[in-house]
Amino acid sequence: MNAVDNALAAFYGGERVAVLATLIRSARGDFDAAEDALADAIARAVEKWPVDGVPDRPGAWILTVARRLLVDDARRNASSVVLWGTGIVETVADEPQEEPQSRGPSNEAVSIGADDPLHVVHDERLALLYTCCHPALASNAQLTLALRTIGGLSVHEISRALLEPEATVAQRLVRTKHKIREARVPFAIPREAALPERNEVVRETLYLVFNEGYSPSVGDSLKTNVADEAIRLARLLTVLTPNDAESLGLLALMLLHHARRAARIDTDGTIISLEEQDRSLWDRDLIQEGEHLLDRAMALRAPGPYQLQAAIAALHATARTAADTDWSQIAGLYGALRFYMPTPVVELNAAVALAMVLGPEWGLAQLDTLSNERGMADYHLLPAARADLLRRAERFDDALLAYAHAIRLTESHSEQRYLQRRVTEVKAQLRAQRSAR
Repeated sequence: MNAVDNALAAFYGGERVAVLATLIRSARGDFDAAEDALADAIARAVEKWPVDGVPDRPGAWILTVARRLLVDDARRNASSVVLWGTGIVETVADEPQEEPQSRGPSNEAVSIGADDPLHVVHDERLALLYTCCHPALASNAQLTLALRTIGGLSVHEISRALLEPEATVAQRLVRTKHKIREARVPFAIPREAALPERNEVVRETLYLVFNEGYSPSVGDSLKTNVADEAIRLARLLTVLTPNDAESLGLLALMLLHHARRAARIDTDGTIISLEEQDRSLWDRDLIQEGEHLLDRAMALRAPGPYQLQAAIAALHATARTAADTDWSQIAGLYGALRFYMPTPVVELNAAVALAMVLGPEWGLAQLDTLSNERGMADYHLLPAARADLLRRAERFDDALLAYAHAIRLTESHSEQRYLQRRVTEVKAQLRAQRSAR
């Protein structure tokens, strides 16, 4: 990539959410206006930077141009419109025509109430996340908007993450943005007493954003910066609510997964399965931190789904070899998780875990019951799991059909390459099986 491409890639991976948060605040909660201004500013960067050179602070340049575009749009629509920034109220007439390049995305203090023990949190992006997760919005609307805004996911990516039709997601986004604008939902981190009612959706959003960075549903490469940002916000969440067991469990879960990132993809960009990963590449410091956070969470004696998932991840992370994995305990934890999350995806993982204890044929019988569940018809991990169990059962002809089905359903290039590699292996096993007869 050239210098412009590198700068824009770094912006998308780093400052994009902070810039967008500042623009949404400036546009008084008008998400569409802020997103349009950001898109137009990036388009101008693509046009001007190859000629003028990449500025010293690309994010500040994009913010300056985007804010100016917001002002110009406000002037065209109504001269009395008031734009407001972090702690600064400006009328359109007073908006400066030029801003110093050093002025970057705001990360100034966001007040949450002088009578609150948590007087100030220094993060605009966290304020944006809580704005998306305001209780005035339906929970699925909160989640969809946060995935779009904080995670930067496309409508297509959100639809795959939520196992919903794209049209449903697109319509929900339009309605949600309209409601925020019309209801004047405040751009702020709520007071401490109001945090619990929002934190459930905040946690779910952060984990889905993390998953999209850790294992993208579409495309060719891991979005490490997206996963890093989700972890950063999860850390802030544990600062806001240090005695919230599920927030601690969420951060532990993220870290235990993220500890394996260096071993998950080979040099060709192909996913490496957990049992085949080089465990010497795992980040032992992150694993230790994840275990410590899980211990803190469990000591609070308020069990929940993120703690259970973190406990499963910890069993994988601390097994010296794949053969040492305690599948019986993992299967038991999945049994408990089904109580909190009775979803087809959890049922799928539970069936695979039990198959590692009771045998592949038992697992295959369980998977057969999931094919008609909502969203599972297009969920590639169902035929992929079925293919793996068929391979282990040495039913190679059936395994090839299941792998082909999974390849057709997934849009992740790295997963496609992994599944294709399995196809090659199974074909070799099938030839050997037939020649031995």
